[in-house]
Amino acid sequence: MMRAMRWGDNDRYFGPFTWHPGDWKKWTVLLSSSGDGEGSPCHLRISAWKYTLILALPNVIQPFKERIVPGWDAATVERLGRDFYWSYDVRSYGFTLSDGHLVVHFGRNGGRMMDSRLRQQWSCFLPWTQWRQIAHRIYNADGTLEGEVAKMKWDDRCVVIDRATKARFLIEDYDGETIEATTYAEEREWRLGTGWFRWIGFLLPKKRRRALNLEFAREVGPEKGSWKGGLIGTGFEMRDDETHEHAFRRYCSEDHRSKSGLYRVKFLGSRIFAT
Repeated sequence: MMRAMRWGDNDRYFGPFTWHPGDWKKWTVLLSSSGDGEGSPCHLRISAWKYTLILALPNVIQPFKERIVPGWDAATVERLGRDFYWSYDVRSYGFTLSDGHLVVHFGRNGGRMMDSRLRQQWSCFLPWTQWRQIAHRIYNADGTLEGEVAKMKWDDRCVVIDRATKARFLIEDYDGETIEATTYAEEREWRLGTGWFRWIGFLLPKKRRRALNLEFAREVGPEKGSWKGGLIGTGFEMRDDETHEHAFRRYCSEDHRSKSGLYRVKFLGSRIFAT
């Protein structure tokens, strides 16, 4: 009897079947061969929403097998009794669909290095599932519009951002150091559908997001001064009724994550708007 294969930490095993409740929405029907004997057995994987079912199978399809002649020296050839080795690669047939990205598999997976030049697959983003940006606005600290930058080149966009007035605040870092933070606000809008499916976006509501971007005068957080470095800038979503200060106070009241664990910063006060 075939033995069930491991997929994740929450696996449940029933004979040759593996049942896995995950946290990543996807659709998959994929028949895969074994590899070189050290990896997974031949199996059929079916995923729907957050659930995955895997059936371990006998070798109904064989892995890709290639004879490699690496050019060993004479002593190695004599010791092994051959001047080659076999390279194996998993073969997969079927499809995966996640976040609007479709991948059709029809052969090799790309070897141990997952070489994209060797993979036998075709993929695309389904145009009726993709959002296209239609607006990107930069705002001054008092809430007035500084510029629409959606169609600008990066350098021109940076000019508008630099020109916008900023709000400045003082924080006390987790270790007591006082650091200045500079903020500016932006807003983006998207419509659903790209290419021939752009018309879908006119039938459905737009998606809109306001964000407050932060830049710190010095590194922030437990990792400052380390090889990795502390936080020097970030951004987070603003609520419609929030000013710079309201949003920044909320940021300071929340936990923030670093490789060393959670930490907080303390709001000390605001400064006048500055360019």
